[in-house]
Amino acid sequence: MEQVLDKLSDTLELDLRWIAVRNRSASADGDFYYAVKTTGIYCRPSCPARLPRSENVGFYATCEDAEQAGYRPCKRCKPTQISLEKRHAALMQTACRMVENAETPPGLNELAARCGLSAFHFQRLFKRCIGVTPKAYAMAQREKRLRDALAEDNTVTHAIFNAGYQSASRFYERAAQVLGMPPSAYRSGGLNVPIRFAVGECTLGSILVAQSTQGICAILLGDDPDELLHELQSRFPRAELIGADKDFEQVVAYVVGFVQAPHPDFELPLDIQGTAFQQRVWEALRRIPPGQTVTYTEIAKRIGMPTAVRAVAAACAANTLAVAIPCHRVVRSDGNLAGYRWNIERKRHLLDAEASSSGKGRKPASKD
Repeated sequence: MEQVLDKLSDTLELDLRWIAVRNRSASADGDFYYAVKTTGIYCRPSCPARLPRSENVGFYATCEDAEQAGYRPCKRCKPTQISLEKRHAALMQTACRMVENAETPPGLNELAARCGLSAFHFQRLFKRCIGVTPKAYAMAQREKRLRDALAEDNTVTHAIFNAGYQSASRFYERAAQVLGMPPSAYRSGGLNVPIRFAVGECTLGSILVAQSTQGICAILLGDDPDELLHELQSRFPRAELIGADKDFEQVVAYVVGFVQAPHPDFELPLDIQGTAFQQRVWEALRRIPPGQTVTYTEIAKRIGMPTAVRAVAAACAANTLAVAIPCHRVVRSDGNLAGYRWNIERKRHLLDAEASSSGKGRKPASKD
């Protein structure tokens, strides 16, 4: 029986590799190489050369393995060199460092010139690799510097200019969107900012839902309601926390209903605050349908940063909007559950509930 299972496993892996070759999948480059017996040449999976017959193809884990078997590298896809996709990714990461280290965000033309590309080509590559435009990335970095500066500078004005804003008026136009509250209030730990909240019970235990003027800013799960309230207070120690609001309890009831019967659309506005990278990860999570799971590696690939698996896991752990941003739908490469902020059992319960609601059983994680 074990021999049969091993054979089936080998056949499946072979099929998956052949599918990648047939689709010329650039995401598979570096995972393996294929060699063509009739030509004596080996290629990367994305090679644009004419597709060989499947019976003439063999697979190797490394270039060295293929060459030891007597094959020579393809002159078209150049498998011994870094793939074009990885070269582009490295170049765009360099551009990101330029933006992060500059006192004043460099413009599109300057960034493109320093990367040796046209402005049009650079803009398209940056969006494909990083997930946002160069302008949006620069804006997110400036907003991050502002949040850091507000915790250190003596005045809000100093923080605004130290973060790279050219004028205070330009910043104040977007203050609510950037911080979720006036900058002076953010700096003072949410002083006098109204945050409505309520605690309820659901099949996962206690649940706390909080809402700022921008939208739902926290959905916390736990065993002890007092600990959930303490966590909210630690985030905004001087905010005006408003409880026992009957109208807001209807919002909590909606969230509890969403937990009990998950569906693709969460209709309440969200106040999502995080770095540009975190927000790209969270947006990718919101696109995972209920009843399905993906791996951390797959999320990294979807946001155009295939090597940022650890950073993806950290972004999932930083999520404070349970269920609304479904980080519970991300699993390890072997399909096992790990890394849930509100414990593994709640993660398993959520996935099982979603699988039951879909009536199809839990779907396996997508392949890396």
